[in-house]
Amino acid sequence: MATAYDFTFLRLADKADLPLRSFAGRPMLVVNVASACGYTPQYRELENLHAARAKDGLVVLGVPCNDFGRQESKAEDEIKSFCETAYKVTFPMTGKVSIVGADRHPFYRWIADEAGEGALPRWNFHKFLIGKDGALVEGFASSAAPLGREMLAAIDAALAA
Repeated sequence: MATAYDFTFLRLADKADLPLRSFAGRPMLVVNVASACGYTPQYRELENLHAARAKDGLVVLGVPCNDFGRQESKAEDEIKSFCETAYKVTFPMTGKVSIVGADRHPFYRWIADEAGEGALPRWNFHKFLIGKDGALVEGFASSAAPLGREMLAAIDAALAA
């Protein structure tokens, strides 16, 4: 049975492989991100979450995507610069991917297989919590605040599992 650990992205910084298995045993919050979205200020909360919970084992992973409203049209070096300058992002970021259509990244194909097409992101800043075992735990809508009560409770449970 496939898990999130079976998938690899490319790192935003240097285009090197970023195998999710490198995070095995740690819960991950995988978030499709965009620079020109009404939810873009969530980068701040995501960075605060990373700073507060990385020591406990949580991995926050940003996945730039231009599929929703064409709100991530920047080149990858511009995305990296924007995230570092505007939001001081230090959590891992992947290269830009597609989430919808024929070019959908295999990770998002797996999400659809696990939870159905309806579970896939409909907009930027949709979040997926992956457990320490690499299984999909839960999805959160774009409007879910990274530091909101519901998300923190789910993250705490994943860290404790």
